[in-house]
Amino acid sequence: MLAFLSVWISFIPAYLSAQGKYTVAMESFAILVSSWALVICQRCELPAISDIEGVTQPGDLMVGILTLIHSDENYQKIIFTKKPPKTTCTLFSLDQYRTLQTVLFAVEEINSNPDILPNITLGFQMYDTCSVAQYELQGALEFLTESRPLVPNYRCPSKSPFTAVIGSAVSSNSITLANVLGVFKYPQISPLSSVSLLSNRQRFPSFFRTVASDKFQSRGLAKLILHFGWTWVGLMATDTDYGQLGSQHIKQEITKAGGCIAFSETIPVGQPNRNAPHIAKVIKESTAKVIIAFAISADILIIMHEMLKQNVSGKVFVANAGWSKSNLFFVEKFFQLLSGSVGLGIRTLDIPGLSNFLLTVEQPSNLEQNWMKLFWENMFDCSFLNGTSVQQCTGNESMSSMRNSSVYSNSFVFAHSYYAAVYVVARSLDYMRNCKRSGGFHSSETCMGIWIFKPWQLLRYIQNLRITLSSGAQIYFDDNGDIPAIHDMVNWQRRSDGTFWYVDVGNYDSSTSLEPKLTINSSLLRWIMGDSQVPRSVCSESCPPGLRKAALQGQPVCCHECAPCLQGEISNQTDSGDCTKCPSDQWPNSQKSSCVLKMVEFLSFEEPLGAVLAAVSILSSFAPAFILKMFIQHKNTPVIKANNYTLSCLLLVLLSLCFLCSLVFIGYPQPEKCLLRQASFGLVFALCVSCILAKTIMVVLAFMATRPGSSLRKWTTAQMSYMIIFVGFFNQLILCIVWLSLTPPFPQNNFKTKPGFIIIECNEGSLIAFWTMLGYLFLLATISFMVAFQARRLPDSFNEAQFITFSMLAFLSVWISFIPASLSAQGKYTVAMEIFAILASSWALVICMFLPKCFIILFRPDMNSRKQIMGRSRI
Repeated sequence: MLAFLSVWISFIPAYLSAQGKYTVAMESFAILVSSWALVICQRCELPAISDIEGVTQPGDLMVGILTLIHSDENYQKIIFTKKPPKTTCTLFSLDQYRTLQTVLFAVEEINSNPDILPNITLGFQMYDTCSVAQYELQGALEFLTESRPLVPNYRCPSKSPFTAVIGSAVSSNSITLANVLGVFKYPQISPLSSVSLLSNRQRFPSFFRTVASDKFQSRGLAKLILHFGWTWVGLMATDTDYGQLGSQHIKQEITKAGGCIAFSETIPVGQPNRNAPHIAKVIKESTAKVIIAFAISADILIIMHEMLKQNVSGKVFVANAGWSKSNLFFVEKFFQLLSGSVGLGIRTLDIPGLSNFLLTVEQPSNLEQNWMKLFWENMFDCSFLNGTSVQQCTGNESMSSMRNSSVYSNSFVFAHSYYAAVYVVARSLDYMRNCKRSGGFHSSETCMGIWIFKPWQLLRYIQNLRITLSSGAQIYFDDNGDIPAIHDMVNWQRRSDGTFWYVDVGNYDSSTSLEPKLTINSSLLRWIMGDSQVPRSVCSESCPPGLRKAALQGQPVCCHECAPCLQGEISNQTDSGDCTKCPSDQWPNSQKSSCVLKMVEFLSFEEPLGAVLAAVSILSSFAPAFILKMFIQHKNTPVIKANNYTLSCLLLVLLSLCFLCSLVFIGYPQPEKCLLRQASFGLVFALCVSCILAKTIMVVLAFMATRPGSSLRKWTTAQMSYMIIFVGFFNQLILCIVWLSLTPPFPQNNFKTKPGFIIIECNEGSLIAFWTMLGYLFLLATISFMVAFQARRLPDSFNEAQFITFSMLAFLSVWISFIPASLSAQGKYTVAMEIFAILASSWALVICMFLPKCFIILFRPDMNSRKQIMGRSRI
């Protein structure tokens, strides 16, 4: 209008001095210029803030306060063909209204304290911004410009200058305000904006807060979750900076500790229903029993109502400070859904005098303020409107009767943060006022007067402030404008009086040490429907000791299967990722949870197998001795004479030794036993088989010598038999001497052959020598078999060849069978297998060669005559 008047005042003398057509032109020019002046000046104005409800208390110094008395914004479609409708909120916040009353109390307490800003009153202008960014910004510009209509970069200060802004209560809006206020270095103190991004001092140089940063809260929530062993959790968070940054910190901490996020859902605050049907369905179908919700109460409330519709149950919710103490949820209908939930909340401290101050509040019939009526209705669960379903408010209800109610006590959740913020401003102003007397923080700096200071000059006093409030809390800011983080841990449960409420069960404190500490009183915890057992929320059950975690392909690391440890390995911890190999002398126990000493194994006389074999060996040795005695007694009978009496007696003695040599294989493998057992076995059997070979050759030579004119008679002497025996034995003796001299057998502990056992065995020194010794026996037996087989049809007087054939066949069969059997056996059973082969082959020789003769001697003496021997074709 100033421009409009200036144009037309200037037009008058110009019009009088003009002539003719210039008079008309001058008037037209004035019309155009004045019209453009109106258009331009109107476009420079910002809309008025008449939509914002507020409360003002005058003072010499003013503080701007932006809070939200209402929440749950009522969404309306904007079509931009007409003026956008007014944004309204439908949900009255009882605990946020307490912030207004707390500010009133704090300002009154400060103004009545002669030690703080004496002779100076502190006032405030408070706006209910309904958490709408537009209202937040409009309120901040009102504080900055103090003019209507709002004109950017223009300030017309009144006699009561604004000193600082307390707000916003919403982190996203605080970021917007901090970007604007930070340009002018205007102090901003937020009581509730906890998003960690605001700790960036370069972006937000004038921002402070009296609530802990979400960085600490998120770590605390992650620690709480991991404390209870919950490694498989769901997560939902609002799509604001507050929700996304907070949930990101939680994810990082849980993942770092080995936990997993089963699902992560975003709550879109721009949608009226918050996408609740989908989120509730995901929660219901998820196997995760624990759900982290990082949001504010208004957003969570919509989700909870939808979960009741879908009958979701059996979940434990972990709440952040935005709703962990909200009285919106402490109603009976939410008990089954939310009982047992835990969370971290803003620390609740008692402010001396506040409770009495609030109990003396004026009754709503004496006030015109609509907020007070809403507060009264929520506090007493009544209504001033007629015809409602709830009881009628009379206005005479007593606040004193509500002192012990849970609704009353829980309405102070955010009070201390606002109380501290007001005191931060007042104390900083008082320190600045005392600057000249105290010399300031730096003696070289010039102190500004309390009435002429610039907003940025107050920042220095706020940053260096350190005060103790009447509540006992110490308030000071670090380099990022943050205060020490202390949170209460709460547990939602039914109390003894039957009400559903939260109980303080611990705290999370990062103010006393470098490492924040989580303290929990487990005895106070109650879980779903009052159960004292901690719920489990894991993707896969824990793997007990003895098993290891094996990852499932394509699944998170928390989803695994329990696989047994490999042979010789143990795992002695629950959920072990790897197994540990036992030392060589130890072996896993049956559960594979610890290593125990391996059992020592060798074929001993004390165990049943060793005792049986020893007994059989000793008893078997009597059989040849018994036969030998019988032969001696009947040495003059035809059946004995016809079968080389001398060699038969020698063979029986050797067979008795064959039975007894198996005893060397039983017992602890001492060095002497290892050195002699295979050699003794080889030499005795070589001597035995050589005797049989001599008998066989002598049978053939005797038959051939009976032919007329044969020159072989000289070879049928006894010396020839002994020579054959000596040659057969001598070769084996030389082989054994070379073997024992070069690579003698020795005892050793075998850790590998049989799992779980230390096999004490004899190492043969040279397997080539061992198998050569057996091969030599096999060669002697094969020659005997072949010669005897050729002589099996000789005349009756020389029928010994038939028995030798059968005995050698049985002998060879036993030792041929021994080879694969010994290779497949392990430990003491290898030794037992060789003993069995010794006994079986010895018995084969005894039975096949001597049993028919014994039968004739004992049971058929009539056949033991020269006539019968010469006349029968077979014995």
